[in-house]
Amino acid sequence: MANPFLNPDIPSPCYVLDEARLKRNLELMERVQQDSGADIILALKGFAMWSAFPLVKQYLKGCTASSAWEAELAADTFGSEVHAYSPAYKAHDMDVILKHCNHISFNSLSQWQRYREQAAAAGVSVGIRINPEQPEADTELYDPSAPGSRLGILSSQLDGQDLSGIDGFHVHNLCECDSFALERTLQAVEAKFGQYLHQLKWINLGGGHLMTREGYDVDHLIAQLKRLRETYDVEVILEPGSAVAWQTGVLVSEVVDIVENAGQIAILDISATAHMPDVLEMPYRPVITDAGEPAEFAHNYRLGGNSCLAGDVVGEWSFKHPLTPGDRVIFEDMIHYTMVKTSFFNGVEHPSIGILREDGTFELVRQFNYEDFKSRLS
Repeated sequence: MANPFLNPDIPSPCYVLDEARLKRNLELMERVQQDSGADIILALKGFAMWSAFPLVKQYLKGCTASSAWEAELAADTFGSEVHAYSPAYKAHDMDVILKHCNHISFNSLSQWQRYREQAAAAGVSVGIRINPEQPEADTELYDPSAPGSRLGILSSQLDGQDLSGIDGFHVHNLCECDSFALERTLQAVEAKFGQYLHQLKWINLGGGHLMTREGYDVDHLIAQLKRLRETYDVEVILEPGSAVAWQTGVLVSEVVDIVENAGQIAILDISATAHMPDVLEMPYRPVITDAGEPAEFAHNYRLGGNSCLAGDVVGEWSFKHPLTPGDRVIFEDMIHYTMVKTSFFNGVEHPSIGILREDGTFELVRQFNYEDFKSRLS
C-alpha cells in the first residue's frame, strides 16, 4: 500500500494531520470519560489546530487555555467550556479571560487574592494550582515538580490560609507519563493536601496522561479516576495535549541539496529550530519513515535544516537508497507540541497545514506567505 503522505497533492514542507488517527484517539478518550465519569478537555498548548476542532468537539468537553489569546481561540473556534491556567495573569488580560472562561486556576495565593473578587463577580469557578512535589517527567525542562519549580503552591504555604471561595485544585506534574505515575501523584496529593479535598467541587489533573500511547493501561487509568471522583465526590478533569494528537500526523519535508563534510549531509526545506524545536530543546530523535539508525542501511546522512543556525541539525539516519534533491523525508508524529511552537526564524518557508481525510483525500487548509512573515514583526 502506497504511503498516503507521499501524495503529490501535498506540498513540501507541510504538516499533515491524519483524520482517521485523530478520530481513533478521540474514541479512546470518549471511552475513558464514559467509564470513569471524568471530563477530558483539550489543552491548546499542545494541539491548537482549530481546523480539526469540528471533529474534536464531538468527543471532548471543551478546552483549556494558558493565556488570554488561547481563551479567545477556544471561544472562537471550539465554542464550549473553557478553563484557564497561567503562571501569572496581567490585569489587562483578566477581562478577556473571565469573559470566555468557566473555570480559572491561579498559580499563587497572591494572584488569587488579587483577582478573587473580579472572578467571583464574573461567575467563574476558581481554583488554585498545587505542587505535589512528586517529580515524574523524564526531562527536567518539562518537570513541574522539579526542585525550585515556579509552578504551583506547596502544601506548607496553605497552612493557616482561609480557602473559602476556592472550588478546585489544579494538579499538573506529568509529561507523557503512564497511569502508574498518576497513581503515585494522587498518593502524594492525598498525603500533602488530603485535609482540603473533601471541600472541593472539582480537581483538575492537568495533562501528561499519554493514554493513547501503545501499551498504556487504560483500565488502570479509569480505576484511578473513578476512585478519586467517588472518594471525594468531586468533578474530575483531565486536560491532555499530547494524547489527543499522539501519532496523528507528520511533517513532510524535501531534500534541497546534498553537501559533504565528514560524511554526507542532506539539507532539507525545514528547520529544526523553527519547525520542530523540541528536537533541540529536549532533545529527542524523531522517527523518519523508511529510515534506520546510522549504518543500519547502506546510505548514511546527517539531516540539517535550511537556516543559518550552525546547530540546525536534526540528527543522523541511514536510508536504503541514496538521497537526491527533490526526495521526500517524512518526520512522523509531528502534530502535538510541534505546530504550536513554530516560528518564522530566518524567513525559512513555514510549513503548510493540511488534513488527510478519512476517505484518503488531502485538503490543504493553510499556506503561509511573505505577508505572514512580515506581519510577525514591525
